[in-house]
Amino acid sequence: MRYLPKSPAEREKMLAEIGASSIDDLFAVIPAEYRLNRDLHIPRQLAESEILDFFHRAARRNSVGYYSFLGAGAYRHYRPVIIDSLVQRGEFLTSYTPYQAEITQGTLQAIFEFQTMIAELTGMDVANASMYDGSTGTAEAVMMAVRVTGRHKAVVAHTVHPEYREVLATYTKYQGLPVSLVPYNGETARVDLEALDAAVTDETAAVLVQSPNFFGVIEDIPAIAQIAHAKGALLIIAITEAVSLGIVRPPVEADIVAMEAQSFGVAISYGGPFCGVIAAKEQYLRQMPGRLAGQTVDRDGYRGYVLTLSTREQHIRREKATSNICTNQALVALMATIFLTVYGKEGMRELALHNLAKADYAAKTLSAQPGTRLVFSGAPRFNEFVLDTAESPEFWTPRLLDVNIAGGVPLRRWYPELGNATLWCATEVVTRQQIDAAAKVLAARHEEV
Repeated sequence: MRYLPKSPAEREKMLAEIGASSIDDLFAVIPAEYRLNRDLHIPRQLAESEILDFFHRAARRNSVGYYSFLGAGAYRHYRPVIIDSLVQRGEFLTSYTPYQAEITQGTLQAIFEFQTMIAELTGMDVANASMYDGSTGTAEAVMMAVRVTGRHKAVVAHTVHPEYREVLATYTKYQGLPVSLVPYNGETARVDLEALDAAVTDETAAVLVQSPNFFGVIEDIPAIAQIAHAKGALLIIAITEAVSLGIVRPPVEADIVAMEAQSFGVAISYGGPFCGVIAAKEQYLRQMPGRLAGQTVDRDGYRGYVLTLSTREQHIRREKATSNICTNQALVALMATIFLTVYGKEGMRELALHNLAKADYAAKTLSAQPGTRLVFSGAPRFNEFVLDTAESPEFWTPRLLDVNIAGGVPLRRWYPELGNATLWCATEVVTRQQIDAAAKVLAARHEEV
């Protein structure tokens, strides 16, 4: 709901009704030291991001602000304010599925633009705009490969996001679809190619690999594709950090790409909503779940947009449906569309380079502290890295929180072989001062000893 301020006459009437002569009289019961000073002394000639940073600093007078190095599938990136300004327009907020093309041209065009940009980024021919999130998109991609190939086995890299693998296990449990897990190389954190080659058989429908993987490492997609395609399996590449596509070569060798687009202007918001995507080669178009918007031209040459593909059971015969995912994710897809439009090709590249530089500085700085080391090396990574410390995460977490720092994600739950290792993430919103502050905490323990 938009805020509609009262007129001066209405304010005077309200004050008179409650017996106050003015606004100051109304708030006179509040001690003067606790009242807002109307002169905020806002500096002039600041960029949009700097103005927001100013207000965030001012807000910390009333609350404690934390610096976060958390990633693992949900990433903090700067969101241009224009995103919220546009998505809160009534025609977008009130729209559901755009069945009636004649009254939903704006929504359909936004979906079409989103699909086009996602296809360009991923190197695929077509993309949809109606997955719940990256995890369900990944599971749906495996089901899609089963339908395309007629096979009923899947091979999954151990470096795929653990929660994505949990969602996939829920999907496959009652489908009678065995899933084989392939280990990673202990030095590079890339999938073990020899083990992968041994795991893929003539019965394998899909090979699922994440890149950048859960440890932030870029996989060797061409080599993996060669192994999968040699035995007739489809290659699915999962992407949790979409900003990486600003600099990382798109996985053009893949048959299907399942991606989480939350990094494109969608706020983390305590766990959702997210923005799932499936993109694929054109020959697999009829087996894609969700919806596709298309562009057409009428007899007078006017351009229009329509839903050209709806493969769920509400639209076609149940036995021919590809998925029962129904919710329209067009609103969060619109956020991503605005984000990509604002940044453009060069902006996306610069953003990715900024992330790369921040993570590199963080990895070098934190691993330089006594008793601390990087777990993996020898392979390129994006904005995440695995750090091993002498003490456990339970030891470091409260010490970091004492100085308002949310440190890395402990990995022992999913990867017990990594012991005290934690997964750290540094995006463009993390400052050099925050990285140095975290390094100071890691160094302090050894100074005490």
